[in-house]
Amino acid sequence: MGDIRPRPPQLRPGRALAHTTGASGSGSPHRSDSRPPQTPRGARPSDPDGRLGTTPPVPGRPTSLSLLLGLPALLFALITWQVVADGPLADLDEAASRVLIHPDRLSELLADLGNVQVAVPVLGAVLAYVTWRARRRAGTDHWWWPAAAAAALMALVPALIVPLKELTDRPGTPVVPPGTGYYPSGHTATAAVAYGAATMLLLPWLTSVLARRALLATCAVLNLGVGFGLVRRGYHWPLDVLASWSLCAVLLALLWLFLRRNAPAERR
Repeated sequence: MGDIRPRPPQLRPGRALAHTTGASGSGSPHRSDSRPPQTPRGARPSDPDGRLGTTPPVPGRPTSLSLLLGLPALLFALITWQVVADGPLADLDEAASRVLIHPDRLSELLADLGNVQVAVPVLGAVLAYVTWRARRRAGTDHWWWPAAAAAALMALVPALIVPLKELTDRPGTPVVPPGTGYYPSGHTATAAVAYGAATMLLLPWLTSVLARRALLATCAVLNLGVGFGLVRRGYHWPLDVLASWSLCAVLLALLWLFLRRNAPAERR
């Protein structure tokens, strides 16, 4: 009687199993000869995580970049076109404004949060604090870059908003004195860049997840409050506010990319 104990199957000469690397050592799990694969997919090397690679050049991060820059820019262009052409979206905007307008003390206080005298000093205080922290940190190169970038972005806001106001020449709501130059909203842009840039500069220095979420929530509430106050008080049409948010989303995305690229590895 032969040995009938179970044991792994033995390879026989001249045959190849489907899960071996091939009888001739070709490296292909499904071929028993040494011929190269005939399809382009089979010839593509795998990347470090085992997935099929791509032929160079490999794209960087097109999805996130398009979301950060492309969508807000497209929305701003669409709103501007509708306002200049007095399109259906502008008519709907004016109808919504008549429903939302209700001047009161609260809406005026919320709108004042977008004043230069309020928003810019907040950003200035954050710039001073972050610069002080970065200066004290040993081994920090270019410690002044984040503050300088945020200050430059804040200075860029009037350089963009004022020419746009003159080009669009949009009149104001019925509750403001007659005049033009209300699109886009300068108060909204000032608040968005000042509070948004201050939040971006403070986030890397916060170690608690709860503190970071609280800071992000505070920034969102401040900007929503400014936008609501401007529309409720009648200082701006809703599209004036929405357009400024879209434009500032592009500016803040560029600031975020700059800060992330130049930040130390442990704070990215």
